[in-house]
Amino acid sequence: MLHGDSPSQTALSVEEATLPVIDLSGLFTGSDEDKARVASELGAAARTSGFFYIRNHGIPQDLIDALFAASKQFHEQPRSIKMKNWCGFTTNHRGYVPFEENGTKFPKKINFNEAWDMSYEAPADHPDYLAGWRMTGPNVWPDIPGWKDTVSTYYDAVFNLGLRMLDALALELGVPTEELTQHITCPTSQLRLLRYIENDMPKSDEVVGIDAHSDFECFTILLQGGPGLQVMNAEDVWIEAPPLEGCFVVNIGDVFETWSGGRFKSTQHRVVNIGKERYSAPLFFGLDYHAIIEPLEKFRTPEAIEKYPPTKAGDHLMRMSLHAFRYMAEARDKGLFTPDYEVPEENPFKREAKMPGE
Repeated sequence: MLHGDSPSQTALSVEEATLPVIDLSGLFTGSDEDKARVASELGAAARTSGFFYIRNHGIPQDLIDALFAASKQFHEQPRSIKMKNWCGFTTNHRGYVPFEENGTKFPKKINFNEAWDMSYEAPADHPDYLAGWRMTGPNVWPDIPGWKDTVSTYYDAVFNLGLRMLDALALELGVPTEELTQHITCPTSQLRLLRYIENDMPKSDEVVGIDAHSDFECFTILLQGGPGLQVMNAEDVWIEAPPLEGCFVVNIGDVFETWSGGRFKSTQHRVVNIGKERYSAPLFFGLDYHAIIEPLEKFRTPEAIEKYPPTKAGDHLMRMSLHAFRYMAEARDKGLFTPDYEVPEENPFKREAKMPGE
């Protein structure tokens, strides 16, 4: 995993899992029966915890190791070098995100992480990029030999895994895959290479790795290199979700909760401040910016329509990003956004967690 450690030294065994562990090998056999079995298990986890592990996912360990090494190589550079690719130099949120940009309440609330953010590669002449719609457009790359190839290869592999999972979840819901993939031609699917920064600050509600949130897209495929992730369970209690050997963590996002009319659960999660360096890499599997998210026709009941009114996928992502990134909020306040974005008072998917025993 990291620093030459073997997976057994840095991750728990599958038998120690606190969340469901789903074997995806059935998605690669070509058997309809195997695919249906995996789809059923994915659906059961999506309807209950909204969080689960996946194993036998088809991503080679050497590619995972190379991705971690690339992230470490970038983040160990001097800050002055990293800031040459500051995300604020772009109009579509690409590049380096220093820790003080995370959250609009800094320094009253500190998210102790820094990141390299990239997304689905769109050309510089893409209409959305030219029109100023954020989160769509070309990536930027650090001046590190071979770095772009490593990270792009990993991105493509995990994005394609996401397409397989999308197909299986469509099967579980009983809808055509094309009803979902029609919204995925140039998506806002983002990969973050995160480094949680070593510090001597106490763990508290104001000093965190990443504050509590739900993810805004279809689902997230997370590679994590150390403990710290906590998930809100069905009883609204925070539980640990540490790395498991050979596994990714997956969680359902707001889009799939909306599509399914609430059958799938977009679950709150956070990373607590453990004071130690930690690397992770979430791939947020999203939709095209202008895709309308609303309950699928099969689940479009009056109750679902009322709870999940139609909204543009990119608008939801941007509204929440304006809360997440300080430079974005400041740019909007200065009138630098064209077109403008409305910011909701709060995330409608958020629930408050209880402490164990409450």
